[in-house]
Amino acid sequence: MVLTVTLVVVITRWLSGPGEPAQVAQVKPVAEPSYSAAAASPAPLDPARFAPGSCVALPPTKGNRGLTVFLDAGHGGLDVGGTGVTLTGKTIQERDLTLPVVLDAAALLRADGFRVVLSRTTGGPVARLGPADVSAGALTASGALKDTLARPICANLAHASALVSVHFNVGASPSNAGALTTYDAVRSFAKQNLRLATLLQSAIVSALHAHPDWDVPDIGVVTDDTVGNSVSPAGASYGHLVVLGPRQAGHVEQPSTMPGALVEPLFLTDPFEGSVADSTVGQQTIAAGIAKAVRAFLTS
Repeated sequence: MVLTVTLVVVITRWLSGPGEPAQVAQVKPVAEPSYSAAAASPAPLDPARFAPGSCVALPPTKGNRGLTVFLDAGHGGLDVGGTGVTLTGKTIQERDLTLPVVLDAAALLRADGFRVVLSRTTGGPVARLGPADVSAGALTASGALKDTLARPICANLAHASALVSVHFNVGASPSNAGALTTYDAVRSFAKQNLRLATLLQSAIVSALHAHPDWDVPDIGVVTDDTVGNSVSPAGASYGHLVVLGPRQAGHVEQPSTMPGALVEPLFLTDPFEGSVADSTVGQQTIAAGIAKAVRAFLTS
């Protein structure tokens, strides 16, 4: 997600040599729970409104808590989000990295008895876009807004008890680094938003720090009026993130109705953090933090 963050942490890392960080390759991946192909089959909630493979429900694979979690893989389709680079010089895009994190988190939550609804299960968009939403191979401002608005609409349709939107950050310098979580402070459930955001930030940072030498700075929890909104020109006057913010006539007609937070665990423009984000171990580690935080939020 391309954001202008008011608080930037700058760090320097000393590396022994070129290539991906050794700890990424050496740490044993988090084991994913097993589940049958039939149970994994997504059930579209409204195929006429959403793109194929988007806004789909997955039932729990063990037990049933009777609670639904909405997980949003940021960006998708023509919207690639932020672009970064790994230590080996590989170009990485936010759109491609948020999805595996969400899928890993969904598997963990389903094995813990939660129904999970995903904004998207493919590399495509969430909204069913039309000709007016695309121009010269890119989303128009209205198309980008439409695709973002589809996420809280799906969360509401799912009757979710919590919303987590997964993104990665980018900075003006390769030394901009750290984990950040954003919430909206003006909603009627602002205290619950803050609690969820605090749990997510703590769990994700702790999970990352459990790996040797993954000294990702803890930027903390901030409100969504302190970060930029690049979805559309109207976003500047709105002053909130569309996926989290309140209703505004003519801009956000159907805001989310449940507590939510947006996580940005790493900077893709920091080659070290970009390498972690691009690794299976890094993605599973972030997912484990998300699942732990959501479980704590909904069960305690």
